[in-house]
Amino acid sequence: MKKYLKEIIILLIQLFMFYIFPLFAGPTDAMGMVFIILITTLFLSALLTIISKEKLKYIYPLVVAIIFIPSVFIYYNESALIHSLWYLVTSIIGLVLGSIINYFVKIIDKYEK
Repeated sequence: MKKYLKEIIILLIQLFMFYIFPLFAGPTDAMGMVFIILITTLFLSALLTIISKEKLKYIYPLVVAIIFIPSVFIYYNESALIHSLWYLVTSIIGLVLGSIINYFVKIIDKYEK
């Protein structure tokens, strides 16, 4: 359990964004809320890639897309199911960005030594 503590904390933040954050948004704030959740998903997936050394991080995009689905039926309607695909794509982009950042950090560390 301690081995995956970083991954669990990031997943809990993602769950907060999907299930608690919409409680504070008004009915006219729907597009802004979706945009903020997308940006947060991108940031969290990049952060997960940067700080985690576990292979478990590569299933994060799929987990994000799956955990969003119940929130569709809680806060939205069935037409919002397509957003789970956007969260999947955004998470994959975040993983790629995090991998690129890791690559450049390793190169910089190697040249500094």
